[in-house]
Amino acid sequence: MNENLKTASPDIVDIWAGDQDLPSWFVHAMAVPREEAFVEVDGYKVHYFRWGTRGKPPLLMTHGFLAHARCFAFIAPFLAEEYDVIAYDLAGMGDSEMVPNSDADTRAEAMVAVAEALNLFSGPVKPKIIAHSFGSGVALNAMEMAGECFGGLIICDLMLMRPEKLAAHFEAGGGPPGSGRSDRRNKLYPDYETARGRFVLSPPQEAQEPFLLEYMAYHSLRRVEDGAALGWSWKFDPMVFQGNGDHQEKWLQTPQRVVALQHRLAIIYGEKSKLFNADSAAYLRELGGSHIPMIAIPEAEHHLMLDQPLALVTALRSVLALWAN
Repeated sequence: MNENLKTASPDIVDIWAGDQDLPSWFVHAMAVPREEAFVEVDGYKVHYFRWGTRGKPPLLMTHGFLAHARCFAFIAPFLAEEYDVIAYDLAGMGDSEMVPNSDADTRAEAMVAVAEALNLFSGPVKPKIIAHSFGSGVALNAMEMAGECFGGLIICDLMLMRPEKLAAHFEAGGGPPGSGRSDRRNKLYPDYETARGRFVLSPPQEAQEPFLLEYMAYHSLRRVEDGAALGWSWKFDPMVFQGNGDHQEKWLQTPQRVVALQHRLAIIYGEKSKLFNADSAAYLRELGGSHIPMIAIPEAEHHLMLDQPLALVTALRSVLALWAN
């Protein structure tokens, strides 16, 4: 591999990449030019990346709980030739500032505000949203609030189950996206290797592309000074757990909300996902969602961009091609 290509992106650093031979598709994708900046929304800084050309049809992407925009950093470049693509960090995650009391509505309002601040509503084509997991829940709220401003929503593996299966999921100890405790301070680890050892996916799974797991882990951490100690800690703010809680009732209602949405919608999911599977798709159809395209990515689990990234790109391209306007 051309070493100049491998070092073309600031995201590819030795601490996670080492001397491994990264796939050429990934290296080329990471070399696609992008803008990295912050935009202020209601007095708080929101971190984002932008690819493509302004004036082309806009896409707004966001990630799952405790993740960050870089989960789309190797997906978005494949869309950059035809679209103006923005991927941003939700409040208190990645490099975005935490907004106090960020509940579902606050995050949805912020999504609309980010699109407004980046002038995504100023062109002839409405922006379309692509969101994964917890981010899909945020996007669903935003579409319910201001769906007329957007050109459609592509949900990527949002937790949707029949009531009895959802109850069994919770009884077995599974939590909804966003559950956790806000009163626990992030730990300081003495070195990167120790911190990296604590990085796990939720729900648990093996990433089929292990180098992507290393990439996501590294960019989920930051070097910090805690008094005289220098170490590594998580980027996310523990206060992100506040306002989410274990709202089982909300998740019971989500399938009905998805089916009732009066705006363009598609669902892409991992065929082996624990949170959305073929039975979830059947349940949505039973509720009246037969009009919703539901595309299974073969072999992928919940973190489908870490399992089958190029298949995800193909599915996204297909839906967007059908939604040309």
